[in-house]
Amino acid sequence: MVRAGLTAERVTVAGAELADEVGLDRVTMSQVARRLGVKDASLYTHVRGLEDLRGRIALLAADEKTVRIAEATAGRAGKDALVAFANAWREYAHRHPGRYTSTQIPIEIDPELAAKAAGPRRAVELTYGMLRGYGLAEPDLTDAVRLLRSTFHGFVALEAAGGFGHERPPQDSWVRALDALHHLLEHWPPSREGEPS
Repeated sequence: MVRAGLTAERVTVAGAELADEVGLDRVTMSQVARRLGVKDASLYTHVRGLEDLRGRIALLAADEKTVRIAEATAGRAGKDALVAFANAWREYAHRHPGRYTSTQIPIEIDPELAAKAAGPRRAVELTYGMLRGYGLAEPDLTDAVRLLRSTFHGFVALEAAGGFGHERPPQDSWVRALDALHHLLEHWPPSREGEPS
């Protein structure tokens, strides 16, 4: 019998909490069941399996991260928006490492759940909206989005792995990286579309 009050949402949150504690790749259905005080089989009434659970964690994380970024950037433009956006991204990665990981790796997500999820769409809107403040249009917008994502994710991934061994504090480098990104976005090079590579 399924424990009263057990829902897909509760299973997802339990999985997300566990992912933050032990790492997304170490989450198992058995661990989630133990955390909720139920038998493993009870979970399958609410999620189809581990990959489905990971997809749900990714959607939850996308929603949470997007809300934090939206709150941080509200009413801001230019460098203020860029810094607020980047800091909210990094803070989420620090506070929720397992959830954050789920948003950065390929995971099969139920198309019905994905269609209902506002987080991923809202994240794209926020990112493109911030970059339009720099006067960018396609294809430069997409290139700039990829640059920002690569920079933010690369930095927080290296930081989490202990990859910054130099005595200079990572925070100082983070601030300088954002200064450099702002300068680049204000002086974005003209598109070379159609030119031979």
